[in-house]
Amino acid sequence: MGCTVAAERAYRGFVVRRPADRPEAAVLVLHGGAEHGMRPPTLLNAPSWRMRPFTRALDRAAGTRALLVAEVRYRHRGWNGERADAAKDAEAAVAELAELTGGAPTVLLGHSMGGRAALRAAGAGGVAGVVALAPWCPPGEPVAHLAGRRLVFVHAAADRITSPRESLALAGRARAAGAQVCRYELARGDHAMVREASVWHSLTADSVGALLGFAPLPAETAAAFGLPATATEGLSLPVRGTALRASWT
Repeated sequence: MGCTVAAERAYRGFVVRRPADRPEAAVLVLHGGAEHGMRPPTLLNAPSWRMRPFTRALDRAAGTRALLVAEVRYRHRGWNGERADAAKDAEAAVAELAELTGGAPTVLLGHSMGGRAALRAAGAGGVAGVVALAPWCPPGEPVAHLAGRRLVFVHAAADRITSPRESLALAGRARAAGAQVCRYELARGDHAMVREASVWHSLTADSVGALLGFAPLPAETAAAFGLPATATEGLSLPVRGTALRASWT
């Protein structure tokens, strides 16, 4: 099913950032937010703009491939406790995106609160994997639905906003539940992904391309994915410089 202007206007759960006719794959970008907040995000929403360089990195890496990139539209700024508004919006956007693309394999790319929402929505059919950047992973998050999913976590060791320790714990629990998990740590990164920005961008593009089958898995990712459910290795992998592919050709 082609992605036309008329089709784009018919969907409310996301905005298309990179259109494609007859998409062969898709990425749903889920930006961050706040723990609490009922107001809708504004047009000048900083967490949304923070993800634009990642969209550009995906565009460069994809080249001529028919990759559709969309960004979720949250109804509220906050997660809002048991309401889990961002998770509900993510699940609705995944369903709408599958309808638009004809069920093309989709990677969920989420940052901070968006990483939590992406992990919550990862059980939907057609989801090829999740790339969770500095995800908010409070204790008690569900993991049973992640069985069989491929998950790549990336977290800065010095993050003061979301806890690297909690994302490590969730990564381990997800693996124990049957997910294939790889987790990277940046020694010099930060929550806003400004420090070591090129590393964040290229590692993300590499991971998305590999999860979609457009490029081989990086060796360390493949090794981590192949570990047994009880293993603890491959969950704190150091990112070594900027010598990453960031190209799927």
